[in-house]
Amino acid sequence: MVRYIFVTGGVVSSLGKGLSSASLAYLLQSRGFKVRLRKLDPYLNVDPGTMSPFQHGEVFVTDDGAETDLDLGHYERFSGTSAKKTDNITTGKIYSDVLKKERKGEYLGKTVQVIPHITDRIKEFIKNDVAKEDFIICEIGGTVGDIESLPFVEAIRQFSNDVGKKNTLFIHLTLVPYMKASDEIKTKPTQHSVKELRSIGIQPDIIICRSERAIPLDQRKKISLFCNVDIKNVIETVDVKTIYEAPISFNNENLDKQVLEYFKIKTRKKVNLNPWKKITKIVLHTKKSVNIAIVGKYIGLKDAYKSLDEALTHGGIHNNLKVNLIRIDSEKLNISEIKNKLKDAAGILIPGGFGKRGTEGKIEAINYSRKNKIPFLGICFGMQMAIIEFARNQLNIKKATSSEFGPGGSPIIGLINEWNKDGKIIKGTDKVLGGTMRLGLYEAKLKDNSLIKKIYKCKSIKERHRHRYEINIAYKDQFEKNGMIFSGLSPDMKLPEIIELKNHPWFIGVQFHPEFKSRPLAPHPLFSSFIKAAKNHK
Repeated sequence: MVRYIFVTGGVVSSLGKGLSSASLAYLLQSRGFKVRLRKLDPYLNVDPGTMSPFQHGEVFVTDDGAETDLDLGHYERFSGTSAKKTDNITTGKIYSDVLKKERKGEYLGKTVQVIPHITDRIKEFIKNDVAKEDFIICEIGGTVGDIESLPFVEAIRQFSNDVGKKNTLFIHLTLVPYMKASDEIKTKPTQHSVKELRSIGIQPDIIICRSERAIPLDQRKKISLFCNVDIKNVIETVDVKTIYEAPISFNNENLDKQVLEYFKIKTRKKVNLNPWKKITKIVLHTKKSVNIAIVGKYIGLKDAYKSLDEALTHGGIHNNLKVNLIRIDSEKLNISEIKNKLKDAAGILIPGGFGKRGTEGKIEAINYSRKNKIPFLGICFGMQMAIIEFARNQLNIKKATSSEFGPGGSPIIGLINEWNKDGKIIKGTDKVLGGTMRLGLYEAKLKDNSLIKKIYKCKSIKERHRHRYEINIAYKDQFEKNGMIFSGLSPDMKLPEIIELKNHPWFIGVQFHPEFKSRPLAPHPLFSSFIKAAKNHK
């Protein structure tokens, strides 16, 4: 029988509900149980695909083509289980689904209301697509008390009654702040947050207390008393030096043990924390390091490139190196500054993105990398910028551009109107922006004797995509005659997936997003190879 664990947050946002949920998932998996993670997001967008990364951080993409919240990246990296479209839903999607049914007359003339129609749709999502999982961990976005999250909280309250309290567990994550002026740990915010949750009808079974300092026993007893939670279920999580310590920290606090005890389930295996201890040791204590420059336009918000940052760290772990990230704003990068800004970089990476803003800075960085033989990795938009740079400076197509940037010039990159997906023709558009791109897992055939084939060690690969513009295959021969190899193509040979340079130690561009499949316990081969090349760069 499946058990449901609901994770809510209080006091402030960004406390780490996603990381806590992901860590608990790993611990339960390590004990021999099958776990699935889900996220309920309270915003009105149907998905985060049309949001600026400055607003919400990166958009994570699943194998089956869902554009989701970045927390699903945490889920995958810690649990090792690939997420699906059925693992993330928003208020916007909930209301959209309900209103479509209303327009079709499926409510038989009834007045459509938040209760029961919206809450019923939320409950339907929670229990949908459940197979042989032992646990479903469901994170509720936002903070308890927010107007936006009220329908979700009400829905999980009802859900607990529907499936039985013995099959549901409520975990509440709160902030326990340290007041420097009085040198005290304060429990009052947690008390008020739990009071707010209880006023909606939910009594938390476990409280996870986030703090920058260890919480004294007296304060934990206070939380236990005022929040009506057993002292052993008041779990502290003190700020860690690296997120990879989180599973170790939660296991030390017996979080997984208390979850199993609540459900009266015996463990199947002993928890194995050795992998996390090993990578934590490398991340925190390795003396060797390498500098990687990320040249992009969203560097003002760290979460904008969350999976990318993690994948580079994973590549460092594989090479027993610490990766130092040099973040460079491509909008402010000009020719006169290139050498000074990139002089300490052993590797240069151009990430994905949309729009013309900041492109010239990216192109100049690519030119510098190509001429100075610095290891280069271009991802999605970064690969397209590498194509434009090469066309302008090696093929003498001075006005080489992308049709994404408007009319004029020589558009060697253009909007893709349709493509093949497992024998089926999929049509794309830029008229409606949400979910209309080439999304999810697509196959690429790798060229013999290419660097990319040596890296992957196979003839074909499947990677996750998120783009609506493609390189024009008609230019392939012209590029290859001048030293750029199209080393990966779609199975129908129409879409360039990977490029590399002949006379360069390590220069690769990929149309997909390999960072989405990299995990700390299984680093992506492309990032491992990139970091190794940077390590060997002199």
